[in-house]
Amino acid sequence: MNLKKYDPFRELRSLQDEMNRLFMTSVPRGFEQEDLASGGWSPSVDIYESEGEIVLEAELPGMNREDFEVSIENNVITLRGERSFEKKDEGDNYHRVERAYGSFTRSFSLPRSVSAENTSADFKNGILRVSLPKKEEAKARKIEVAGEDEEAKAINA
Repeated sequence: MNLKKYDPFRELRSLQDEMNRLFMTSVPRGFEQEDLASGGWSPSVDIYESEGEIVLEAELPGMNREDFEVSIENNVITLRGERSFEKKDEGDNYHRVERAYGSFTRSFSLPRSVSAENTSADFKNGILRVSLPKKEEAKARKIEVAGEDEEAKAINA
């Protein structure tokens, strides 16, 4: 007779594996009513932090400066715009249209350490770059720490 050791977490691990598999696969999206209402696309955004600022970079290929706007309100930065489909010629017969078009809105909460006062934005080659400077009190400062060595030097001097 073969004895099999009971594993109380086997089912839980199996469920976890299935959930991981589900989230790792790409779920195709159709044209749902929500997508049509919200524009159906949103630009890719990178947000990174340096010592003195937080930078937001958004890909807006094929757009002009007049096609979007950036605003900050209540520590939320919002990027809003529209990319229009422009048919070149009435005789054009498109076989496939894969690029997304329509309106979009992206909003991101900003940390309290950011100052909206001196924000700057630059748009070059389809990339929007917004620089949000940190407040002075939020910037890292180096603090000198007195130790035993300094006390010993003062006593021996």
